[in-house]
Amino acid sequence: MHDGFVTIKGVKDGIHIVLDPNEEWQRLLTDLAARIDKQSSFFAGARITLDVGARPVRKDELGSAKALLERRGLTLAAVITESGTTLESASALDLRANLAAPQTPAPETAAFNPEEDGTPGVLIRRTLRSGRTVHSQGHVVVVGDVNPGAAIIAAGDVIVWGRLRGTVHAGAMGDETAVVCALDMHPTQLRIAGYISISPPGKQRKPKPETALIQNGQIIVEAWN
Repeated sequence: MHDGFVTIKGVKDGIHIVLDPNEEWQRLLTDLAARIDKQSSFFAGARITLDVGARPVRKDELGSAKALLERRGLTLAAVITESGTTLESASALDLRANLAAPQTPAPETAAFNPEEDGTPGVLIRRTLRSGRTVHSQGHVVVVGDVNPGAAIIAAGDVIVWGRLRGTVHAGAMGDETAVVCALDMHPTQLRIAGYISISPPGKQRKPKPETALIQNGQIIVEAWN
């Protein structure tokens, strides 16, 4: 998600938010709050890394950003900065801060074939255990199981190369063409865009690869071929 002032990216361990270093601080916070409130399911419970670039952020300014996130159930886990002032502010608020190297312009490159362009996503090569939540602005692929109590929230598709037993929300930004695929699909709760499906308790069946998608205004599950 990008609107010129705020860039939001789902990453493996939370959400990375980049704030324009040249825009007025209060305007940035107002825009950020509106973006979070509009897509609350995508952000739910996330750990936030805030990248403020070279902007020197005072303690009160950083504190207001931290409070804004906490009011929405989010945790400001880290701050990325090129400024010593911001490092001091983060330290005063007991926040973890990483000093980023100043950015240099990228060299010009040859023209790029749009047919080779892919969709961003997250690849996880392990089982997601209870308590873990993965957010992604693109797709999520898990090579392993998704246990009960684990959750995946993705703007795109969710592919589980294993057993799906946790909670999944694909198409979290409203994409009704998103799908959920698993080698053994029995989620606690499955959402695609604004549609919700819950597996019936005690259902016994032979595990098989399946795909969930929206069809005729409801979530259906069919064989994954």
